[in-house]
Amino acid sequence: MTLQEKNVLLFDLDGTLVDSAPDLALAVNRTLLDLGKTEFDQDIIHHWVGNGAKVLIERALSGSANINEQLDAAYAQDALAIFLSHYQQCLCIESTLYDDVKEGLFTLKAAGFRLAIITNKPAEFIQPILTGLGIDNIFELLIGGNTLAERKPHPAPLYYALEQLQVSAEQCLMIGDSKNDILAAKAANIDSVGLTYGYNYGEDINQYQPQWCFDTFKELLTLLKR
Repeated sequence: MTLQEKNVLLFDLDGTLVDSAPDLALAVNRTLLDLGKTEFDQDIIHHWVGNGAKVLIERALSGSANINEQLDAAYAQDALAIFLSHYQQCLCIESTLYDDVKEGLFTLKAAGFRLAIITNKPAEFIQPILTGLGIDNIFELLIGGNTLAERKPHPAPLYYALEQLQVSAEQCLMIGDSKNDILAAKAANIDSVGLTYGYNYGEDINQYQPQWCFDTFKELLTLLKR
């Protein structure tokens, strides 16, 4: 199928639709402050985003994208609980939609596309963010990083989406900014779009070979136009 023939769009959230790094960084630094640890610049934390809250806070505690193998699991779990509490209070303080996302999503919905979210962010945060940014009520399905036992890059969330939406892999397009999105799509035999402007740990998303790659959301909209 060509890009124009797809009718189910599976979107990642952070780094794809929403620039959430500022609020994630705020919650991370509030957590570190509570623990008496050194805070980090937003730009550093930006590169730790994309694998879910647990990994994010483990990276923060390690002070690196590479998690310290000696990190105490119980300590990390306690820090995660503190982080989640802080993040709940600052979901939409500085988070913003990327250019053309809001109008574009409503246009896609009006054109007959079925839209879903598949993110590694904990599920309980998805709807408040969508509501806060004015893009609620347009997604049929919301899948978070704790909805299932596995998360991206595992294909399980994508298989779950196919089952819940009762569609085939050929009908779908996975759209994301991270290698996790592309690897999950490949494992589920779903075509993918890589977006270069989000959070991919400083790597070029092209190296993971999505079927299409765009520098802006508007380019995606142009090629999906019906």
